[in-house]
Amino acid sequence: MTRSHDILCIGSVLWDVIGRAPLAMRQGSDVPGRITRLPGGVAMNIAMTLARFGLTPALLTAIGRDPEGDELIAACTARGMITDTVYRSEDLPTDQYMAVEGANGLIAAIADAHSLESAGAKILRPLMDGTIATDSAPYTGLAALDGNLTLDLLNEIATSPVLAKADLRVAPASPGKAERLGPFLTHSRGTLYVNLEEAGLLCQRGFETSMEAAQGLLERGAARVLVTDGGNTATEGSAEGLVSETPPQVLVTRITGAGDTFMAAHIAAEVRGADRPAALHAALEAAAIYVSGKTDT
Repeated sequence: MTRSHDILCIGSVLWDVIGRAPLAMRQGSDVPGRITRLPGGVAMNIAMTLARFGLTPALLTAIGRDPEGDELIAACTARGMITDTVYRSEDLPTDQYMAVEGANGLIAAIADAHSLESAGAKILRPLMDGTIATDSAPYTGLAALDGNLTLDLLNEIATSPVLAKADLRVAPASPGKAERLGPFLTHSRGTLYVNLEEAGLLCQRGFETSMEAAQGLLERGAARVLVTDGGNTATEGSAEGLVSETPPQVLVTRITGAGDTFMAAHIAAEVRGADRPAALHAALEAAAIYVSGKTDT
């Protein structure tokens, strides 16, 4: 790499195709709205927010050598990200995500991350070949990763000697992929960023509050957790205890990417030296501004 990085963002970088309508929707609804196509994916959303906070992310992901991939690489570079570390596949298409959102929230979404899953451990080559690290010189910095990676690859990351000293920050990508984060409970690695539903899936039980969920995850082996619950109280938990705060109440105009914004803002706050309550507060403020639609995507 010709530039130094502040954090690795490992996972999905793709095109988001989002349809948003200002009306409440249900199955079968056909309403006017807006359709946008933007760079997205959990790793990308985290990287974009980190870049807005002045950090330089390096991407470890799979992007096709198709026109969509070339356009996506250009978009990442323009947003201040290092793309020299991206695995470019000759035969896999660039991934994409499609969602429909109404005034009553997310109606439906489909994540096509098959190329990322197919690439598997190939996206980690810069950690092995000296570009970023080697087996004899492990990576010791920050790394954010998401549950769009396969369970096998997440298990490899959780146990890999080359990442044993890294500060891992982990998000599940969606409730449907939450259980993929099991290796980080088994091996007590990293900081997990989940919502209340995802926490329940990981613990195989229901929770009424983020405080209950954070405590449940710690009891299941998590080293550190942050649990959100929409507009309700969010909680950060570790061996040092629990810290909770209720997010600002705002008019919600978008949902996709809110959790990623929360995670990135929390990481950025800690990089700046914020303590636990201040970092949680900064993350909730950033997520509230995001869902209100007051920031650029």
